[in-house]
Amino acid sequence: MKDTLKIMYLNPIGFEAYDAFFAGMIKENKFPNTEVHVTSLHPSVGQMDNLEYRTYNALIASDLIKATRQAAKEGFDALIIGCFYDPHLLDAREISGDMIVVAPCQSSIEIALKLSNRFSVIIGQKKWEHEMQTTIKEYGYGEHLASFRDVNMNVCEFQKDHDVTANNLFEAAQKAVEEDFAESIILGCTCEFGFYQHIQKKLKVPVIDPSLAALKQAEQAAMLKNKYDWKPSRKWSCEPPSETDIEQFGLFSEAYQFGNRIIVA
Repeated sequence: MKDTLKIMYLNPIGFEAYDAFFAGMIKENKFPNTEVHVTSLHPSVGQMDNLEYRTYNALIASDLIKATRQAAKEGFDALIIGCFYDPHLLDAREISGDMIVVAPCQSSIEIALKLSNRFSVIIGQKKWEHEMQTTIKEYGYGEHLASFRDVNMNVCEFQKDHDVTANNLFEAAQKAVEEDFAESIILGCTCEFGFYQHIQKKLKVPVIDPSLAALKQAEQAAMLKNKYDWKPSRKWSCEPPSETDIEQFGLFSEAYQFGNRIIVA
């Protein structure tokens, strides 16, 4: 088994201001033998500072797939798509080679269901609910979803005033537990980082931070890959495009240029 786990945390927008924030989170919480590269997409994808809208999600698709292919070529054990919408997760997995791809929503649910039977997701705006509910049902976890509770905040507001954010998240989580009978809480945005302990201590239920959940799922998957050779399947629905087709169609002919890269060693 390799001594070092090599993981990429991909901030799937061309806006790099969040990268240092996530690098700090990772530095405090990663395993000592994990090297994490915090990256963002090339700024040509657009300067959106969030993926709250399906339009923005659609615009990043090509760059995200190219970034995944590049990370696999660079020898990463696992890649994290750092958005709770889990944008283009199955598409990225198809082209990832031996590299494992994880994302916050699926990672958070898998952890929550080890600790409870029903979870609620605390989201920023009501707008997010439909897309996230569709994703959760597609994963097969719909029957375990107790509710969504929104706090009427956008992505950029979560880290502006921590007291306001902590209070809003707690009130929503409390209602989810007491009125919707949630047994665990999932914070439904990677920018809600840093608040789970406060809520968990007061409510006495598991509160899952999606950034931490994705990091730990990636580290575990990387360890299992390196020790037991548990790599992504490439049979049937998991079959990728052939290298012959990729060459013929001129795909991935140039190395993908990330907009930013911070190495947390």
